[in-house]
Amino acid sequence: MATPSIAGVIFSLVLALSYGALQAEARVFFVFGDSLVDSGNNNYLATTARADSPPYGIDYPTHRPTGRFSNGLNIPDLISQRIGSKPVLPYLSPELRGQRLLQGANFASAGIGILNDTGVQFINIIRMYRQLEYFQEYQRRARALIGVDQTERLVKGALVLITVGGNDFVNNYYLLPYSARSRQLSLPKYVGYLISEYRKILMKLYKLGTRRILVTGTGPMGCAPAELAMRGTNGGCSAELQRAASLYNPQLVGMIKGLNKKIGKTVFVAANTQQSHLDFISDPQAYGFTTSKIACCGQGPYNGLGLCTVSSDLCPNRNLYAFWDAFHPSEKANRLIVEKMFSGTTKYMDPMNLSTIMTLDAMA
Repeated sequence: MATPSIAGVIFSLVLALSYGALQAEARVFFVFGDSLVDSGNNNYLATTARADSPPYGIDYPTHRPTGRFSNGLNIPDLISQRIGSKPVLPYLSPELRGQRLLQGANFASAGIGILNDTGVQFINIIRMYRQLEYFQEYQRRARALIGVDQTERLVKGALVLITVGGNDFVNNYYLLPYSARSRQLSLPKYVGYLISEYRKILMKLYKLGTRRILVTGTGPMGCAPAELAMRGTNGGCSAELQRAASLYNPQLVGMIKGLNKKIGKTVFVAANTQQSHLDFISDPQAYGFTTSKIACCGQGPYNGLGLCTVSSDLCPNRNLYAFWDAFHPSEKANRLIVEKMFSGTTKYMDPMNLSTIMTLDAMA
């Protein structure tokens, strides 16, 4: 067996000591999910589900596209700011090594869902099973740097965000008028199936060592500008997609409560992103928006995925729009959502908000 070099041993020791200092300052952060939280993994894939060209990133600090499906910062970025961390890098980024690796990673990939057949039209995306495989690979890489015990503590003490489920409706069940899934299952049975499959994913995350997992529900899917245009009911949100959200989100919360009861402590926290979206969708002026029905890209042109293009009719002031493109909130809307995550009542965060979690965990 090869003997480790003195330089290699010293490097690992320095990283382990640096990790200890890092833990005292900031929280390790892991992100799983879809385009609402993807920070650029799809840039490294041969897929159509990507946001690596203008006007994406126009309000990001570099004013350049990063792969985030936003005009600026996305939800993981804003949570990172609040917990004292640097924005975690996409797992596929070549920059994710050394000290940056030990700050966490973002495994999310636009287009994915709970089910493996969701988003098949995007071809090459990181489905949930693969995101979890990458997380296992991440832990092996971390163990090589700081050892088994430190890696276990890193994962156990991390904050985890998972955002997935919306695509299972808009890019699967309702993708076509007579999709395979809609012919196979009624909507209530499909929702039940999604919940049972999601439960397996969440338990896998728990078994992989995570102990603080923030789980977001779907937003009001029928109120996204794309759905308003395609399926709007009497000029309002799509009644069918709103029905799907109203069936899915309460069952997700119930499933999360059941998992916590089974485990015997609060591991999973449910974020009612449907309500936080509905707040500014139903009364945009109260939150400083002029509209929640039209995206900043206006009427397009969009590509086939509802994304902005370089020729889109871009609004001059993104802060006046609740939606950036046909599906994704603007940075300002993301800030409102994250604020509810940290300060919201149990109407928004069940059983407690992130500020309470951070305080409790700091005392542990």
